[in-house]
Amino acid sequence: MNSVVHVVRFNILPAIPKELAGLEDLAYNLLWCWDHEAIDLFRRLDEDLWDESFHNPVVMLNRLSQERYRSLLADEAFMEHFERVKASYSRYLSEENTWFGKFRKTEVPLIAYFSAEWGLTECMRIYSGGLGILAGDFLKSSSDLGVPVVGIGLLYQQGYFRQYLNMDGWQQETEAANDFFNLPVRPVLDTEGNAVTVDVDIGSESVLVRCWKVEVGRTSLYLLDTNIPENKESHRLITSQLYGGDLDLRMRQEIVLGIGGVRVLKALGIEPIVFHMNEGHSAFLAIERIRLLMAEGLGFDEALELARRSNIFTTHTPVPAGIDEFPRHLIENYLGNYISKMGISVDRFLGLGRLNPDAHDESFNMARFAIRQSAYVNGVSLLHRDVSRRMWAAMWKDIPLDELPIDHVTNGIHIASWVSRDMASLFNRYLGSSWIDRPTDEGIWEGVWRIPDAELWRTHERRRERLVAFVRKCLARQLLNQGASQETIGKADEVLDPSALTIGFARRFATYKRADLLLRDPERLKGILTDPDRPVQIIFSGKAHPRDSEGKELIRKIIHFAREHDLSDRIVFVEDYNMIVSRYLVEGVDVWLNTPLRPMEASGTSGMKVVPNGGLNVSTIDGWWNEAYQPGVGWAIGKGEEYSDVEYQNHVEANALYDLLEREIVPLFYQRGRDGLPRQWISMMKRSMRSLCHFFNTDRMVKEYTRKFYLPAIDEFEMVRQGEFQEIRDYVSWIRKLRDLWGEISIEEIHAETTGEERVGSRVPVSAKINLGKLDPEDVTVEVYFGQLDSFGKITRADLIEMRPEGRSDNLYIYRTVIPCREGGNQGLTVRIVPSRRRARQPLQLGLMKWAQP
Repeated sequence: MNSVVHVVRFNILPAIPKELAGLEDLAYNLLWCWDHEAIDLFRRLDEDLWDESFHNPVVMLNRLSQERYRSLLADEAFMEHFERVKASYSRYLSEENTWFGKFRKTEVPLIAYFSAEWGLTECMRIYSGGLGILAGDFLKSSSDLGVPVVGIGLLYQQGYFRQYLNMDGWQQETEAANDFFNLPVRPVLDTEGNAVTVDVDIGSESVLVRCWKVEVGRTSLYLLDTNIPENKESHRLITSQLYGGDLDLRMRQEIVLGIGGVRVLKALGIEPIVFHMNEGHSAFLAIERIRLLMAEGLGFDEALELARRSNIFTTHTPVPAGIDEFPRHLIENYLGNYISKMGISVDRFLGLGRLNPDAHDESFNMARFAIRQSAYVNGVSLLHRDVSRRMWAAMWKDIPLDELPIDHVTNGIHIASWVSRDMASLFNRYLGSSWIDRPTDEGIWEGVWRIPDAELWRTHERRRERLVAFVRKCLARQLLNQGASQETIGKADEVLDPSALTIGFARRFATYKRADLLLRDPERLKGILTDPDRPVQIIFSGKAHPRDSEGKELIRKIIHFAREHDLSDRIVFVEDYNMIVSRYLVEGVDVWLNTPLRPMEASGTSGMKVVPNGGLNVSTIDGWWNEAYQPGVGWAIGKGEEYSDVEYQNHVEANALYDLLEREIVPLFYQRGRDGLPRQWISMMKRSMRSLCHFFNTDRMVKEYTRKFYLPAIDEFEMVRQGEFQEIRDYVSWIRKLRDLWGEISIEEIHAETTGEERVGSRVPVSAKINLGKLDPEDVTVEVYFGQLDSFGKITRADLIEMRPEGRSDNLYIYRTVIPCREGGNQGLTVRIVPSRRRARQPLQLGLMKWAQP
């Protein structure tokens, strides 16, 4: 039927008996996805339907028969379980003594967290990988801690693609449509029952944006949707697919996410103070915040500065190629009218996203724009902070690398969401239930030493057995879809060994992650896998980006390797990597393998998920493992070396991995006592849990964001508002003066009272003559920069000491201080000038620094 017809829309709701009406409330709050009791309750409704629906209780309630509802009412055990879960929900949602409550009491969200993707639970396919999973875990921990966060994202009609492999092992993609009315999301309605919508101008046209709400424990996530009848076709397609389409569509999506997200919050009467950008996709929120502040009477520069003070930008990308960049014509086409209404030129706006604001041929970089619009910028691991500083160093050309205003907050996982039901029960028995409420308490994890070795091992073995059964089922389905013979499909029940050492490798198939590192020496690997006394098996899973042919070739290479070397029972690739596949893997593998090229892994969280489940990590020293690794908690491939020759690096690290497997990992796993237990392996499992769980979790991460960024930003913003913005007006005026006059200042002379040799413990007086031009001493801070000299005469591991003005001579200010001689060796010092540390908010972000010249 090609012609357009009129369709009357209506939604059919489930007819749930009033005694079971609470099931709907439970289904629509995603608290169930980290509550094993609630999951078990929904599974009891219909276990087959639970699996078929991708663990979606809303679908289940819509599809259960009235007969099944009646049988549930008559099931006393089910009704008691139902009441327990309802009571647990009620206690959780009404809890007032939360962690954040120790800092301040609030009834409204103070922090808005924007992300282009959200990985909350299996049935909501609006995520593609680690970025979305991290956002989902962030929101769950925020709920647990009572941090007043509201999430903003897009509700994609298709979500990320579904993956299947053809007979040759080549990745194929299919669309994965989301039926919003069968998801745990609800449309946001006004008091008259009408859908809440906002208008977002994209170019000369207005796009209507609808809003949906997801309840995540105590927090809420609002998802934006343009696929509504009032919009024309091209506008309806804006939220059609996660990371689909071209650059044009990507920009329109990011306008809706950033500008539309701020407008939705305002329409709902939600007025957060802090805006946190999870990657640069939502960075256009900054310009909408500026527009709203200008409506309160501030000028553009003043509004920019005030908004900036409460913007946070978290970058997850270790390479410039991963950043969205938009050419001038797209900015002009889609934001030109919007920008002109704010009284600034398009060139002025473009300059905010360029390295050189005046380079008219330079694209608009979303990460650079986000950095300039944020008072707080962070990478997602300690190593990634250093990588990010090098990547963006050109933005602050005179500032030493180790002082660049990019911090770090290492990622984590929401442990309650990722630990297996079996392991959680074990923790409850030997650690008490506090591990759920206080996962950052290091003392609680001491309790893992109380778990009997036999009990821990039996629990882990059950999960490995379930993993093998799951993979066999997946493989049979894959072979059936490929048109394999019944004989071939039947052999799926024979792959893998439930008792063999099982290695997992599952992640996005990008070349830098080196999924094929283990395949470099086929004979050596075959010897490891097929040892009759000590067998080993590997389960792979993961998707390549649809346009990444090299990533797809890696998948094909694994499939062909297994076939050509007769290893199809030892090497298995599970299609369509998603949260369900991930759960089975992290809960059941013995070893989690991670082989990124250092320093290309920003953080990585998949390896964190195996830790509370008893799995052990073997990884290159990159991302989170750079901080986590210590002898006895897993294995390191290499020592963190970085090579200029990638092929040589692959050779060295592949051999190092084979050595670890042959000499340490496999022998340790199969070293059994008379009772059949690998006690040294079990001890390593416990040491890994004890040492890592308390830190690598999102409760610690959210607490760190709160203390480092959220609370200072909230306090400062409220102070400025109370003063009716006068402080911000004065501050911006002062910054203008600094920028106008900075070129006039200079360091004319440095004098250190030393003979050239000093003793450790002595002190060296230092003085400097400073030309401040038309600036005053109150405008600047003068500092001695001193430390060890390297072989090139460069100061390393520098210390800073502020100098004090002590009069004038010949129109020059005299500054003095003394520096301590703390350690022996060749030392050096110089003097520099920065904007006043007493007056400037994060002075190094201004990019103004003057050094003494030869």
